[in-house]
Amino acid sequence: MTMKRERFEDLAGTYGADLRRWPEAERAWAERLLAHAPELRSVLDEAAALDALLDASPAPWPSQALRDRVIAAAPRPSRVPALAGVASWAGVLSPAGWSRSGVAFGAGWAAAACAGVVAGMMLTQTLTADVQADAVLYQASLSALDDVDLLG
Repeated sequence: MTMKRERFEDLAGTYGADLRRWPEAERAWAERLLAHAPELRSVLDEAAALDALLDASPAPWPSQALRDRVIAAAPRPSRVPALAGVASWAGVLSPAGWSRSGVAFGAGWAAAACAGVVAGMMLTQTLTADVQADAVLYQASLSALDDVDLLG
């Protein structure tokens, strides 16, 4: 890859005359181009003059009025306490803090808990039915009197 004159001029306009400020990947190519085309020193001289003007100019400082306008235009953060979730649950759980949304939310949780209990009981009955069937088959396979005594 080689650097073209247009690219060299763009980089000088963007990063200035000091090649140390240029992107590292571009520096070696710029130095090679300068070695083959010394007339490009004039591009760096123009960039150095602009660098000197920029360095001599005072740094802009915003006025107090501008600062106040920016702060006034900034969105206000909502005041949410760190324990807002706990506080809302405390309101739902106390009769004085009941609201329609709180009661509906609590009723939804209660319904979900009941559904979980019912599903667990049905699943347990299904699983124990298999175990009971295995026990009956085992008892049916017993033939000796001593085996029946073990069953009680």
